[in-house]
Amino acid sequence: MENITLMMIKPDAVENGHIGSILEKVTSSGFQIKALKLTQLSKIDAKRFYEVHKERPFYNDLVAFMSRGPILAAVLKKKNAVIDFRTLIGATNPSEAKKGTIRNLYATSISENAVHGSDSDENAKIESSFHFAKRECF
Repeated sequence: MENITLMMIKPDAVENGHIGSILEKVTSSGFQIKALKLTQLSKIDAKRFYEVHKERPFYNDLVAFMSRGPILAAVLKKKNAVIDFRTLIGATNPSEAKKGTIRNLYATSISENAVHGSDSDENAKIESSFHFAKRECF
């Protein structure tokens, strides 16, 4: 699975009804959806997924936020998927995100920033495998 990235539409964007708008923006930007599921992370799952941040001061708040409600997880495919998706979602802080990016349009704060995107090709594979079995990716 080359040229993939993992997208998670976070609980804030799901709660605010932005799934359809975000998916339309993603697909109209040339990404193919290879896997898709509505799910909810348990606190244990959120801790495992964000383990890389466990020493950071925001870790516990991040775990609580990501496990508070449903998320939409998706494996996206496109040439230069990781870089192009990170450009599409914009800066972590929505006040710094370029106009028209997903976070500019749908995020409410730096901690509730609507969407997650993998930060490297290696992490895209790890994160995709966290959410999806091989038989679930097309």
